[in-house]
Amino acid sequence: MSTTGATSEDRYTVVSADCHAGADLLDYRPYLEKRYHDEFDAWAATYVNPYEDLVADTADRNWNSERRIAELEQDGIVAEVVFPNTIPPFFPSGSLMAPAPNAEEFQRRWAGLRAHNRWLADFCGAAPGRRAGVFQILLNDVQEAVQEIRRAVEAGLRGGLLLPGTPPGSGLPELYSSTYDPIWAVCAELGVPVNHHAGSASPPLGDEPAARAVYMVETTWFSHRALWHLIFGGAFRRHPDLKLVLTEQGSGWIPGVLDMLDYYHGRLVASAAKASRASTAESKFGAGLATSMGKGPSEVWRDNCFVGASFMRPHEVPLRDRIGIEKIMWGSDYPHDEGTYPYSREGLRFAYARVPRDEVAAMVGGNAARVYGFDLDVLDPIAAKVGPTVSEIAEPLAEPPAAATSPVFARGASVRVW
Repeated sequence: MSTTGATSEDRYTVVSADCHAGADLLDYRPYLEKRYHDEFDAWAATYVNPYEDLVADTADRNWNSERRIAELEQDGIVAEVVFPNTIPPFFPSGSLMAPAPNAEEFQRRWAGLRAHNRWLADFCGAAPGRRAGVFQILLNDVQEAVQEIRRAVEAGLRGGLLLPGTPPGSGLPELYSSTYDPIWAVCAELGVPVNHHAGSASPPLGDEPAARAVYMVETTWFSHRALWHLIFGGAFRRHPDLKLVLTEQGSGWIPGVLDMLDYYHGRLVASAAKASRASTAESKFGAGLATSMGKGPSEVWRDNCFVGASFMRPHEVPLRDRIGIEKIMWGSDYPHDEGTYPYSREGLRFAYARVPRDEVAAMVGGNAARVYGFDLDVLDPIAAKVGPTVSEIAEPLAEPPAAATSPVFARGASVRVW
């Protein structure tokens, strides 16, 4: 492996930091504890899947290991970080979108997530060294969560934890609460990241056309909240080895939000320091903040945080130095229709054609290998056969593929406020 990150044949080793998978519904049954089998049979017999893509002919991309490897290689990708996609047992919808369970639902939902984690360990084991599975927990019982984290890592799931959201109305403590310290501690101890994926923190808004539009405007903001909750909550001071990855939330918002967080941090800490001379309303908001946080927000980002930028858009690329080139991890979002498959090479060209090759190599594979523990000695020989060439990605894309459905190819996009 050269320092540029390109293989000896001048091909990039591409690791998608954002892919999705899951079992077909009935295939989760063997992974459930037997005491839930009868309940599962009754539930599955009446469940109607609300997602068209999960009942289409292409749905087996979620669980057909051989098809998946073939299609990813065709797309130039040699390894993937695997987030959930299909419906786990006893869930009303995909687990990313499902609201937190109430007390009556908790044990069955928890059993369903454990079944998914067991299935995912086998799925990753079917392609050694090429999948980093992201395991799931619920936040209702922190000690149960800690036990599952240890079990999942021991089972070989090295993609880290999928952090559920705590949207308004969930009934859960906010993510800045010290209640979750045991979760941060075990992830730091085991060296696995905490991942927060878009869509997992929005409150229910209803089904009216306006509600769907509002969801599109707000959903990434609700996902971003994990960043400032953990920063201001002091999680990174108490657990300096903790890693946070924000995935499929865009990346262009990061410099502006860090500037804003630094501003509030500096202002509140300064006003609290002056409180002994002249107490103000603002000084009360900053009381104890400097001690509980330690470093400021930009320093925390520098030392502890990463972005799963997914199909990074061309207008975001000029911000890469401010975000941190070593922080950015490209992803294809396979098998979603907003992802770049089967035009990932074109998506990479569209975004990175004029970017130096060492920077491209870091963003499309090197950073993800470091964060998720992929062995490049295993992946580079595969990439030498199927990866996109350096010269190919350096060639600007004149026209997007006519059949492409990914927003990466959308014209006129601009940096979002969040």
